[in-house]
Amino acid sequence: MMPALDFFIKSHPDFSKLTASSTSPEPMKLYKYLFGAIIVFFFASYAFGQADASVTEVYPLMIQLRADRGSLERFYFIQNSPERRERFKTLYTDYLNKLEQLPFEKMGVGGRADYLLVKRDLENELALLGAEEKEMKLIDKYVTIGSPIYELEKKRRRGLHLESNLVAKQLDEVNKSIRETMKKLKQDPNLTREVASRAEGAIKGQQQALKSVFEFYDGYDPQFSWWVTKPYQRLDTTLTKFASALKVKVDEASLPKDDGSGIIGNPIGREELLRLLQYEMIPYSPEELVEIANKEFAWCDAELLKASRELGFGDNWKQAQEKVKQTYVPEGYQPEAMLKLYNESVEFLKKNDLITIPPIAEETWRMSMMSPRQQLVSPFFLGGEVLQIAYPTDDMSHDDKLMSMRGNNPHFSRATVHHELIAGHHLQGFMNNRYKSYRNFRTPFWTEGWALYWELILWDKNFPQSPEDKIGMLFWRMHRCARIIFSLNYHLNKWTPQQCIDFLVDRVGHERANAEAEVRRSFTGGYGPLYQLAYMTGAFQFYALKRELVDSGKMTYKQYHDAVLQENSMPIEMLRAILTNQKLTKDFKTSWKFYRPSPK
Repeated sequence: MMPALDFFIKSHPDFSKLTASSTSPEPMKLYKYLFGAIIVFFFASYAFGQADASVTEVYPLMIQLRADRGSLERFYFIQNSPERRERFKTLYTDYLNKLEQLPFEKMGVGGRADYLLVKRDLENELALLGAEEKEMKLIDKYVTIGSPIYELEKKRRRGLHLESNLVAKQLDEVNKSIRETMKKLKQDPNLTREVASRAEGAIKGQQQALKSVFEFYDGYDPQFSWWVTKPYQRLDTTLTKFASALKVKVDEASLPKDDGSGIIGNPIGREELLRLLQYEMIPYSPEELVEIANKEFAWCDAELLKASRELGFGDNWKQAQEKVKQTYVPEGYQPEAMLKLYNESVEFLKKNDLITIPPIAEETWRMSMMSPRQQLVSPFFLGGEVLQIAYPTDDMSHDDKLMSMRGNNPHFSRATVHHELIAGHHLQGFMNNRYKSYRNFRTPFWTEGWALYWELILWDKNFPQSPEDKIGMLFWRMHRCARIIFSLNYHLNKWTPQQCIDFLVDRVGHERANAEAEVRRSFTGGYGPLYQLAYMTGAFQFYALKRELVDSGKMTYKQYHDAVLQENSMPIEMLRAILTNQKLTKDFKTSWKFYRPSPK
């Protein structure tokens, strides 16, 4: 008998009684129970098989990697410590070896895609650790002073008893050494901005380790509190000053200059852009992407002039856009206006049978209002399960109130409500939690590209109902073209932040405060260098795949859109390989030239 079934039957509370006597009527009960158990077992096996069919051959390794990485991140939580770095180098090397043992040639296309993406991510993590190690060697003289703190934290993890008087002496000596080093700091060569940031992070890591030790023993070991409290407080203060001093010990030549905008970002240069584009499987150079964006901008310009003429403004599109901006709703009514737009967009999706919308996804989204501070970097909607609405509050200046209301008028918002909710970010997140959730290949080209793709599809299907709607949707389409142009020119060291702001105002029609917030968000908001260009670039990838699968008649819109959301997030070239059943090889390199100009 199968072990699982055998256990299931023997777990019956009357098993011993049922089998005690072959002459009693009880065995009949056993047979009935046995028959029922077999039915239950095989139905369960079938259900498990169906669920298991949704994962690939790499699934067990990916789950183990995620769990092992989580365990180690919680254990080795001191960033930039040598111990943490070496342990993760071992982890990623071990998993590369385990991955190599899997039978790649026998895998289906989904398994091969997972294999290649796991390999890509492991190699990237090792490269990042290598870069960290190189930078740490440049600041070794500053970091090794605090090495005793790392050793104390190791002992703290296992709860070892510490000789408190010796700990106090150690901390006092470290404090003195750091203070001596700080006195001579000006005599040392300055650092690049990246290395100075690493130095600051390393010292803050030591400060975190010190705090971990102190809070563990303080109050529980009376000797520890008596001996260590003062040396801890002094060293903690010194570490704060040391981290700050290292942060600003930067070669002025390596710092971006403030061009008057007050926005100081970190342009990464062409070489790093190319590396990141290869990582994201985008086989275009930065210059080629700017050229693509300019072509799409020209398409937007032509469509905008058509809409401007429909409104009676001739070729003066800025006057036409100004008329649309004046349609903002009265104060206090923005949430209801957005609900109306949401209902219209979902009704349109259903009427055209474009995608499956689970009832719970419709049921569980909700709204929140952004704070004035948040609107400094996010002047428009943010979305997902919670639709975050940008609209003025009573403590904003008069001009800022008007700019916010004008920039969030209903015609402009028509293109963003479905971007943020359904079929955009909210539906994405909803489906990510339910289909192939083990895939963690997060990429803005999938996340933002998908949401923007819906703007392209709804335009094609005549979702905009009036010239005003068209101007609103074109505003956002131009904005996404502009994001490619200004973000790449900035990272190529061709444009300053102020030039980016002016470009958004002059070429897209942004309110100046909103343009400033957009540029601030792009370069200081914690987004990756490719994030802003991922919107339009990812949308073109989804659109190209739509041409292959839907326009060719191989799939309906609904089949295609449902299939995308059931594969979870990944570089779109890998998604294409899965949906078109391509033969992926171990030496795969990105090559999909997906762009085709928008039809005139």
